Amino acid sequence: MTSVFEQFQALRDRQQCALIPFVTAGDPDLETTATALRSLDKCGADLIELGVPYSDPLADGPVIQAAATRALQKGTTLDDVLNLVKIVSPDIAAPIILFTYYNPILNRGIDTFFQDIAAAGAKGLVVPDLPLEEVAAVTEAAEKYGIEVILLVAPTSPKERIEAIAQQSRGFIYLVSVTGVTGIRSEIQSRVKELLEELKAITDKPVAVGFGVSQPEQAEQLRSWGADGVVVGSAFVKRLANSDGPDAGINALENFCTQLNQAIKP
Repeated sequence: MTSVFEQFQALRDRQQCALIPFVTAGDPDLETTATALRSLDKCGADLIELGVPYSDPLADGPVIQAAATRALQKGTTLDDVLNLVKIVSPDIAAPIILFTYYNPILNRGIDTFFQDIAAAGAKGLVVPDLPLEEVAAVTEAAEKYGIEVILLVAPTSPKERIEAIAQQSRGFIYLVSVTGVTGIRSEIQSRVKELLEELKAITDKPVAVGFGVSQPEQAEQLRSWGADGVVVGSAFVKRLANSDGPDAGINALENFCTQLNQAIKP
């Protein structure tokens, strides 16, 4: 499996935008999550974000919060998620990016955490509540084990903070398209276009946009604005949760993934 940055470089060489679906591990169960990861990879996902269920997911909207709650009620643990990654990662081309909060990392121990997720086969990590002031200690451990820590830029971030985030982020820069939590939105704020231009002016690192992207038309719009990647979360999680059984949910995921790919890779 290639690294996150290498995957973006390969896509840039082909002048293509990355599709990055998100699913919550353990919802509705770990077996279905494993099938979902393989199916998304087969249907054109370039990278895959895998959410680790957490009891207090402050950055997540109601759809992903509910998925995390269901997964926790089934008894899904971080060790279960890592075992899942270890089983699935050799079978897929898309690098797996774990999405978790800072507290589970601290509880496990920063060095141990990165050693464990690297051994499982994860390639990247998003920590939405990681303070910028503590990034250095985290990235130092991450780089030792070949994990790329991806930092988030919010629409409200001042220019000085954006520059600091751009400098320290690895793999790509995650541009949050809305002020607030994840979720399905009807349109993309025009501020995103300005932020993309601002980021492109200060760094040559790839920039992917997420939070609120739920339709192929929105993904295509972001690509036309210069996004190197599009992250789609709640819309995938909702399709899996609201389908009539796991098989129907996987079919819905595959169809939606194909639609998004066709929109951003014309």
